[in-house]
Amino acid sequence: MKNLNKDAIAGLLLAFAAVLGLLSENISFLRPFYDLFLNANVTVAVGDAGISKPLLLWINDGLMAVFFLFVALEIKCQILEGSLSSWKRAALPFYGAIGGITIPALVFLSVVGWSSVEARGWAIPAATDIAFALGVLSLFGSRVPVELKTFLLALAIVDDLAAILIIALFYTSKLSIMALSLAFLVGFALILLNLFGVKRFTPYVLLGVILWVCVLNSGVHATLAGVAIGFAIPLERDEKGRSPAISAEHGLHGWVTYMVMPLFAFANAGVPLEGLNFDLLTQPLTLAIILGLFIGKQVGVFGAAWAAIRFGLAEAPRSASMLQLYGVSLLSGIGFTMSLFIGALAFIDAEHQSLVRIGVIVGSILSGVTGALVLYIAGREPAYEMQKS
Repeated sequence: MKNLNKDAIAGLLLAFAAVLGLLSENISFLRPFYDLFLNANVTVAVGDAGISKPLLLWINDGLMAVFFLFVALEIKCQILEGSLSSWKRAALPFYGAIGGITIPALVFLSVVGWSSVEARGWAIPAATDIAFALGVLSLFGSRVPVELKTFLLALAIVDDLAAILIIALFYTSKLSIMALSLAFLVGFALILLNLFGVKRFTPYVLLGVILWVCVLNSGVHATLAGVAIGFAIPLERDEKGRSPAISAEHGLHGWVTYMVMPLFAFANAGVPLEGLNFDLLTQPLTLAIILGLFIGKQVGVFGAAWAAIRFGLAEAPRSASMLQLYGVSLLSGIGFTMSLFIGALAFIDAEHQSLVRIGVIVGSILSGVTGALVLYIAGREPAYEMQKS
């Protein structure tokens, strides 16, 4: 129960940060301070070499690399020892995640058109915000079976892994062969550390920083450096039973949950509402994101999960009704931070980014509120012992 309360607090903090960012952009006396904060130039230098960026880019390129490092560690732990360690455990969320990626993308493209400029944003509604979704789910406590929390967690992990691949394959700029070659060399050095059983963090951190700089200048998004570092840190335990990967995941959890994600939400939720009208909500890009998150996600996740159960490809969560599974499928439509992140990679102009933010916020709210309502209706008397998944 304690873990679920932490999930709820994380979700509420994320919501507070997003609302604060929205208000800061739209309250006249706060807007100058908000803009000053996001555009403040931050320089990190060693000798004559340095990197200078606005704070917003440090958040999106730097802190989000830490987030993806945490995600990679979580994925690695779950694949090797956790909820994805066997096909029997992973089958249902795997099929659900495939449906939850494919159908929202098809809904999105059917609205904006396959050959339109906006088609570049096809992956925006395919993402799930794990912190928000688990935060909403945890508000129901023991009225929701623990198997559904495991399902949603595993679904989001597979979803995040797919998002990493999508970013790597579809959202890269012009490549620098030199920087990319150096990144591969540093990545190979990280692999060697793992193979030789190096369990101290310092070498991984030092090489990780170098890798991040190389990837930042390569044209591939810098956050992928976090993924490489996370997969390189060994999971094997030492003689005292301590695992570097698990220790790193636990050490990063608080920083990612209570600083990185809220700060990202605060910095990216600042949608100007001045002049907002119904016409903006019906713009193809905005409508495609709303429908992708709210309709595409629930149809994709629940439809694929139902089909997998119906045809014997996966087992249904024990002690959970299909209505509860549907409610959790709705929660997967809370895209928020991940959708905003992919949207920022897909579109660099202010007009498209504003439409992306509006679509993501509306689609995520619809999914979260409707999912919570369905889970409330389907809720049972507390009868399940909540345990750590």
